[in-house]
Amino acid sequence: MQIVEIELDPGEGVRAEVGAMMYMENAIEMQTSTGGGVFQGFKRIFTGENFFITTFLQNGSGKGHVAFGAPYPGKIIPLHLDQLGGSFLCQKDAFLCSAKGIEIEIAFTKKIGAGLFGGEGFILQKLTGDGMAFLHAGGTIIKKELREGESLKVDTGCLAAFSPTVDYDIKFVGGFKNALFGGEGLFLANLTGPGLVYLQSLPFSRLADRVFAAAKWQQKGENKGVGGLGILGDFISGDK
Repeated sequence: MQIVEIELDPGEGVRAEVGAMMYMENAIEMQTSTGGGVFQGFKRIFTGENFFITTFLQNGSGKGHVAFGAPYPGKIIPLHLDQLGGSFLCQKDAFLCSAKGIEIEIAFTKKIGAGLFGGEGFILQKLTGDGMAFLHAGGTIIKKELREGESLKVDTGCLAAFSPTVDYDIKFVGGFKNALFGGEGLFLANLTGPGLVYLQSLPFSRLADRVFAAAKWQQKGENKGVGGLGILGDFISGDK
């Protein structure tokens, strides 16, 4: 589990998702707002974030420090937006914190196939500005630099973030056995360069599915009163 610690000069601020703050020094002031009116708040809700956003301002005479923690196991991705053309696309819920001037916009996928079967729906987050932003994604992070015309097929949940120059579409896996028994879902994200792509090895949805499945088994065993033996008895007797 990683954190981001940010050093602020006097009068400098950083924006963060509500609830992400881990600690802050005494001279830093917290200001929670919609970040630009009610419409801005609703836009963040559509991208999977909270209605409110918090700004942390250094009101002291020296430097101040504030830190933000990741919401689940994974890695934090630093983005220098001024070096990336001023904007970057990411999955919903990926935003952790950023420089005060960074805006979180709604980005709609251009193709209906990507919207219907892309795992994240039509809506992605688009970060715009010229400062630093920090994203969070699950598990290990893989960075890919796609050349012009180079393509990569990715599990739809494992796509964390990508440059606006990358063409994003959804392709059917193909083949009857692949679709039914491949275990990878019916669709894959097809990414075509040029541009930068970040992949995550453990999407939160995959982690949540495993936890939920384990909890169901545990609850069923406790209801039987004999733990795992009760579940094993169900399989032997045919009561699953």
